[in-house]
This record gives sequence, structure tokens and C-alpha cells, in this order.
Amino acid sequence: MDFRGRAVLITGGTRGIGAGLAEAFLAAGAEVLACARSAPGRLPTAGGRPAVFHQADVRDPAQAQAAVRAANEIFGRLDLVISNAGGSPSAAAATASPRFHAKIIELNLIAPLHVAQAANAIMQQQPAGGSIIMIGSVSGTRPSPGTAAYGAAKAGLQHLVSSLAIEWAPRVRVNSVLPGFVQTDAASEHYGGAEGAAAVASTVPLRRLATPADLAGACMFLASPLASYVSGASLLVHGGGEPPAFLAAADASVYPRQ
Repeated sequence: MDFRGRAVLITGGTRGIGAGLAEAFLAAGAEVLACARSAPGRLPTAGGRPAVFHQADVRDPAQAQAAVRAANEIFGRLDLVISNAGGSPSAAAATASPRFHAKIIELNLIAPLHVAQAANAIMQQQPAGGSIIMIGSVSGTRPSPGTAAYGAAKAGLQHLVSSLAIEWAPRVRVNSVLPGFVQTDAASEHYGGAEGAAAVASTVPLRRLATPADLAGACMFLASPLASYVSGASLLVHGGGEPPAFLAAADASVYPRQ
């Protein structure tokens, strides 16, 4: 896809999924501003062009607004915002502190709203409007034991997307991408190393974990003219989903692991 002349802001855009998104849009010709709470050791780069870095903690409304303004001022326009910053360590819901729960919901639900509000204010004034994509999770579509607050926040994010898509139409389209298991350095640690990641991948119908490039492809589609009539949608990128546990329990031949 050709994104030359387009300006993109990606939160959490310096590592993991965010870095993959930044590199893909750079390779497609876009100008990219990647923001994060701390400066990266290496900026996402493609085709000899690095992303522009802006330091911001998007949980702070003022810093979120400043990041959006910076992208608009540097590039002279703002066509696409991807709210990717998020995540959660595992924590038992019964013993996690109120502050922990509040911070997780703040990062995964409230911060994307701060960023979206600031982006919408700019995009509504542009002749071509703009597009906002929020990176959700399958954790918001099914139980999320060990990360209950995270799953609840991601479920709320889907509702937020559907509401904003109505409020901000027709000038701004708002969609979400819902990844399943994704192969990143952080994910490998979460799954227990290479062996654990391989075991998780064996449960996915497509028999592999997603890559940041897989998510970039979904985001590029939603940001492109091919999706000009797509708004308020949640696109699952999960390799076919998670087979029901009862299948393996009842008859291993129904869903053999490879």
C-alpha cells in the first residue's frame, strides 16, 4: 500500500508491536511519529528513514495532547493515529491493589480516549478528515484470568470505538484491531520462553503466533481507501481463534495438536 504524503502517529511506537507498525508505515512511504514514555535505544527505521520520536506518557492528558500537536506541527497534517500503548503484568484480581487496577484501566482505556480526543479536534478541520485505530486484544472478548482489569479495559475499548465512530462521523473513521497471541520479546517471556511460545502457537488454528507485520497489514487496510466505508469495526487478528477447551478434553482427535 502507498502511504506517501500521509502522516501517522503511533503511541507505544518504539518497541514490540508499535515498532513493527512504525516500520511498516515508514516502508509504505508515510511520515511517522512514534511516542513512548522513554527514549528508545534505536528508532524504528525503514527505507533509510527513521520515525520521529516524541517522549510522552499518554496517561497524562496534557502529554497526550502535546504528542498529537507535535505530529501535526512537524508534518503539517495528521491522517492516522494508532493507539497502541498498553499492556499489563499478570496479577491475581483478588489481591491486586486498587491503584494497580486503576493504572491498568487508565493506560489501556482512558489514555486512548485522551489521544483520540486530541486527534479528532485536528482531523475534523482537515478536508480529508482522518482515521483512528485502537489496538485492542482478544482478552476483551473472552475471560482474561490473571489480567482481569486489562481484559475489562480492552472490552471497554471496543465499546469506545463503536461510540466514537458514530459521534465523529463522517469526517473521522474509528476502528480497532484485536490481536491474539503475538510474537514479541515481551510475549516470549510471558509465555515462558521459546518452548512455551511454541506450545501456545500449537493451539492456534494457523499454527503460529502473529507477528507485528500481521497487525501492520490489518492497520494498513483499515487506514486505506479500501476501508473507506469501514468504521466502528473490530478486526480480529488471531489466526482463527482459540478452540474451545472441551474439544480437547472430550476427544483429542477432534483438534489434534501438532
